[in-house]
Amino acid sequence: MSADLATKPASSPARRAAVALGVTVAATAGAIFALGDAAYLWVKAVHVMAIIAWMAGMLYLPRLFIYHAEAKPGSETSETFKVMERRLLEIIINPSMVIAWVLGLWLGWKAGFFSAGWFHLKLVLALALSGVHGYLSASVRRFREDRNTVSTRTWRILNEVPALLMAGIVILVIVKPF
Repeated sequence: MSADLATKPASSPARRAAVALGVTVAATAGAIFALGDAAYLWVKAVHVMAIIAWMAGMLYLPRLFIYHAEAKPGSETSETFKVMERRLLEIIINPSMVIAWVLGLWLGWKAGFFSAGWFHLKLVLALALSGVHGYLSASVRRFREDRNTVSTRTWRILNEVPALLMAGIVILVIVKPF
């Protein structure tokens, strides 16, 4: 647990998200141990839900940045965007990414996909999506410190990157072209 999370009050959104993440991981691990091979589809369902939540956040956060970049630093509007961005990142995007990665790697291992070419490319695209996640996380920090230097036009272009990566990943998983 990060020092920042440890210093937050018990009812903070970040603490609640951490508890929800822990409960989800524990419940999934319990299903794996209790159900054995039958747990695969349940884990897959949780993985897909995590991907949906992760992508929703990854598509919405740059949209918030577009509007935030237009707000005057220090204004009430800017301060509201800071809260929205932080909560979206801490409560939805970060926990869902962790769940998606942990369960996705387990599913890939369990299904024997690590030797498949399509899976290698999917991992590369998932790593790229995680890199975009990291960039957006750093951008939340820059906006919080009123240090954004990215134009709204650039944010509009960057808003499309997660969708393009997602499209590639979905095609690879469904079609398995090689």
